[in-house]
Formats: sequence, structure tokens, C-alpha cells
Amino acid sequence: MATRYKSSEQQLRQRIAHCAARFMAESGVDSYLVAKQKAAQQMGVTASQHLPSNREIEKACQEYQRIFKANSQPRRLQALRVSALNAMRLFMSFTPRLVGAVLSGTAGEHTEVSLHLFTDTPEEVGLFLLDHAIPYNLGERRLRIDASTAMSYPAYRFMAGDVPVELAVFPLNGLRQAPQSPVDGKPMRRARIAEVEQLVQDAATEHGLAI
Repeated sequence: MATRYKSSEQQLRQRIAHCAARFMAESGVDSYLVAKQKAAQQMGVTASQHLPSNREIEKACQEYQRIFKANSQPRRLQALRVSALNAMRLFMSFTPRLVGAVLSGTAGEHTEVSLHLFTDTPEEVGLFLLDHAIPYNLGERRLRIDASTAMSYPAYRFMAGDVPVELAVFPLNGLRQAPQSPVDGKPMRRARIAEVEQLVQDAATEHGLAI
């Protein structure tokens, strides 16, 4: 009986994860928590123990893209990475790092490019954008540093063509400690320009995608 219940509960978690993945892929939801809550609400699930982990949702996103977006997603991902690379070159003086779904490869149609920049004077990023006549909105990005600490960082958002870009600005010593990944709680993966260049080149070679 216990095995049957466990199997039924796991199946429910998987259904919620796949519903959440659809919200993220089709509706532009970029928060795992919001996606799983919307999925649970749609399915009439109220017990929190049935909610999937963020890692389960990420796996469901990968499966969804493989099944339903096999033709369009690789091209969109390449376009996002090229836009990320162009932005990283533009903001070279701020030691840019690419993070998030564009780096991991799970980005969809509505995903924004997320960059971490580093300076002890965040206003310099705004002045840089103004000097280059780039309209922007200033907000914040809240990130978890460890299990008990979350911090807010200035976040500049602008459009690069049809691609939304977010620049989260860290102090210079923020290079030494990446915030926690929302997927698995480990230090967030950050990529330098050379790594992004390699990802773009590999996709061009393997799939014949434009650079």
C-alpha cells in the first residue's frame, strides 16, 4: 500500500513539474516557485508536499523543449547566446559573467539574458548605458547567498533588439562568491566571455546555426 501511495505521489509531482515547465516555456514565467504554484493551482493541488523541486522542474523543461521545441529552441538559444556575447563585450570593463537559463541551455522564447557585472560603484553601469544612448529600467534582483541569507542587487534592464537583458550589479568582491542557484542551491554557474564564445561556436559547428 505504501509503495502504491509513493508511486501515486511521485506521478503527481511529475505532472505538476511538467505543467510548471509548460508555464515557463509558453507563458514567460521565470520563477520556479511561481510556476509550480500556478501549476498546482491549475491542477487543484493544495498540499505542499506534492510540489516538485526546482531541479525536477528544470528536467521537465528540458524534456518539454526536446519534445515540443526541437526545431525552434536551438535557434532561439543560439540567438540569446549571441546577444549575451555582444552585451558581454560591450560591458567588458565590468567583468561580465553569463548566468541562468541562457547559459545552462534551458532558455525558451521568453527568457531574458542575465549577466552579472562587478563594480563598487553601481551607478557607473547606469552612466555607461546613458553614454551609449541605451534606454533602461532600474530595479533589483534578489538572490540567495546561503541557506539563511538573501540580498538585493541593483539590476538594469534594457532591450537588445528583441532580447531582454538584465544586468545585476555586484561589488567587486562578489566575483569570489557566486550566489546560490535557484535550481539546486549550489553556487551559481557563471561563464566568462571565452566560455560563451565556445558555446556559440560549438552550436554553429554541430547544428549549422548562425553566429
